Amino acid sequence: MTPDIVETEAFKPFLIAWNLTRRCNLRCEHCYLSAGERDAGAVDELNTEECFKTIDEMVRVNPASILVLTGGEPLLRKDLSQIARYGSEKGMMVVVGTNGTLLSDEKVRDLKKNGVMGVSISVDSLDPNNHDSFRCIPGALNGALEGIEACNRNGLQFQVHTTASSMNYQDIPKIMDFAYEKGAKVYNLFFLVCTGRGEEMSDITPAQYETVLEYLVDVQKKFPGMLVRSRCAPHFKRIAFEKNPDSPVTKAQGYEGGGCLAGTHYCRITPEGDVTPCPFMPVSVGNLRKEPFDHIWNTSSLFADLRKPVLKGKCGDCEYSELCGGCRARPFASHGDYMDEDLWCLYTPKGGAKIIPQAPLADLNLLWDERSHTRLSRLPFFLQKMIKGRVEVYVRQQGRSVVTLEDMEALRQKTFGNAKPVFDGGQFKGLE
Repeated sequence: MTPDIVETEAFKPFLIAWNLTRRCNLRCEHCYLSAGERDAGAVDELNTEECFKTIDEMVRVNPASILVLTGGEPLLRKDLSQIARYGSEKGMMVVVGTNGTLLSDEKVRDLKKNGVMGVSISVDSLDPNNHDSFRCIPGALNGALEGIEACNRNGLQFQVHTTASSMNYQDIPKIMDFAYEKGAKVYNLFFLVCTGRGEEMSDITPAQYETVLEYLVDVQKKFPGMLVRSRCAPHFKRIAFEKNPDSPVTKAQGYEGGGCLAGTHYCRITPEGDVTPCPFMPVSVGNLRKEPFDHIWNTSSLFADLRKPVLKGKCGDCEYSELCGGCRARPFASHGDYMDEDLWCLYTPKGGAKIIPQAPLADLNLLWDERSHTRLSRLPFFLQKMIKGRVEVYVRQQGRSVVTLEDMEALRQKTFGNAKPVFDGGQFKGLE
């Protein structure tokens, strides 16, 4: 392989967040997009055909990435189902990020029919006064809870997302318990980056940030079958390592293997077609009306910086720079330098060798029967190599040389008990 090809292979986009519209039926305090109520789409939003063309370009750089269709409120786009179906038929795992208030039984069935594998629903407090105040619309919490019930009635898997803030950080355990009781497959806790409409908001303190992350690391075992993760908080991996160097989090591979994903395995697309490293770093590296997605992904100089970062301050000195590396959006939001240290991290570097994610397992080149090979091929791309290695080690330990579907299931149950895999139905996160 040439160096350029090696570089491209090393940095595939495993997760793409696409803000399809700025339209929204809520006016959330923290919205990075400053989305607002609007009945008709902006004249400059990418139209249906442009969306199809962009998906074709995404598939050229990674045919098995996760495509998150969000907004604003994506359910306000009349062509959402068409876009979802097109992405799904191209082999992408399509999920929808929504506030949940528009998820009727009919809409949930329509999303399933058009290839949507799951939805994420925002719940920021179980107290209607707090949630509705945060979302700035009366009845927002009730609408989200009804959306969750619609998903359960119609068999569409869902995640619960919470944005940590000074209003709710003490209630996070209750929200997490609620998500698990309702059957959420994933609980994602987002840590605020003060951009967009949230620019003037007060974030939780660095000390509170650390306390919440420690809780997230400790609580995973309480929720078998529900993956608990932080978002916009790569410090999570440093804390996991401090508690247990053999934690599955510290041994993660694929897109979760390093620190901040922005520009390395993840990017965001605005409604108008600008590609940015992440939603909280609103710097366009190219526009899809002028350049194809795969060209932007492979040639952006800003993405190149993020893939081989020269970090400053504590982040540059830290032994966890490969495992964590800090959030790049926070120093950018603060003073425009995305390579500077993350001021929301309390850790003081102690020197020593760099701590890196576990290297991929050696390929034992065992034979896979037809059913197991089919199951492996349906997994998200970024999980395939890791799961292949773990299953082959398991089968070799049994003294056999052929992998069966029963082997995959046995290892899954050994790892997760009877819990169902995330995104079941062909493509799922099960053995990570």
